[in-house]
Amino acid sequence: MSVTKRLAAVLVVGSLLGAAVFWTALSSRPAEAAPRAVTPRGALTAEELHDIDIFETWKGSVVYISTSDHVVDFWTRNVMSVPRGTGSGFVWDDQGHIVTNVHVIADAAEATVKLADGRDYPATLVGASEALDIAVLSIRAAGKPLKPVVIGTSHDLRVGQKVFAIGNPFGLDWSLTTGIVSALDRSLDNESGGVNRHLIQTDAAINPGNSGGPLLDSAGRLIGINTAIYSPSGASAGIGFAVPVDTVNRVVPELIARGHYSPPALDIETDDELSRAIARELGIEGVAVLRGAAPFRGARVGARNTVVPGDVILSIEGKPVATSAQLAAILDDYTVGDEVRVEVWRDGKRVPLAARLRVEK
Repeated sequence: MSVTKRLAAVLVVGSLLGAAVFWTALSSRPAEAAPRAVTPRGALTAEELHDIDIFETWKGSVVYISTSDHVVDFWTRNVMSVPRGTGSGFVWDDQGHIVTNVHVIADAAEATVKLADGRDYPATLVGASEALDIAVLSIRAAGKPLKPVVIGTSHDLRVGQKVFAIGNPFGLDWSLTTGIVSALDRSLDNESGGVNRHLIQTDAAINPGNSGGPLLDSAGRLIGINTAIYSPSGASAGIGFAVPVDTVNRVVPELIARGHYSPPALDIETDDELSRAIARELGIEGVAVLRGAAPFRGARVGARNTVVPGDVILSIEGKPVATSAQLAAILDDYTVGDEVRVEVWRDGKRVPLAARLRVEK
């Protein structure tokens, strides 16, 4: 017998022996088998009961937002609606106003709001502040009344406080994540070229789809809108950011009443390119005033068509500024009509000024 045939015979015999052992094991099973005894877990901890209560109490105030685009079929010329993305939001009042992020609904043709009880409603846009990433939608909800979130404060938050995020990460509706306030007063550049200030940093898991959802404190009060994450992979890396509720509570009423938010501003025109040129020439950082009303001096044309710099704004209420975006972000901490202390560079020296804020044009 050849080596190949001997090897094949060995394999066949081995397979038959293995099958015999398998079937022998099956035939030796006990006649009856019962589930394992369950070990009682005892009562839930006070912390677990509290977390459960937070979720069950406020789940009904969180909504699932889905957006879609309109696409024209090449052959039939029919307009079709195709899914675009999903996000989160929350009930602001019993009039049907829903608060979310601008980037959740940006460039969408239509949006649908789904409530926790399964009701779906088409949404209309009431107003938006792209600079602050806050948008307000409106739905006409029939049946059970809406349950608005309870409003808290953010100016008195402390690092280490426990927080809760409810939202729809990756389309997984009504998910709860918990964490703490990791840091306060963070600043991030936004898509509109401005700067979002005073952001709350949290390690509660925030993922795509959580955007627009509420960040709650341990009392179940709204303290922020989950808006961004820092992550090389695009998923949660333990660094999430929320727009503070003090900002939300100032901006949302204006969006509902007027459809837009008009931040406070100085009566000036600025130019960042001129600011950079002056910084290189004079070695100072600030915002150059191109044109301005009293008490500011704007740039002017000098001899031989040279540009003579006007005032350069160095700080507002002692807070240094280097760009127009930073200037706007600092001024947004105040209200129209407030008088602020401004330090400018004028004729080679620092000059203190007082200026009253107006509505941004």
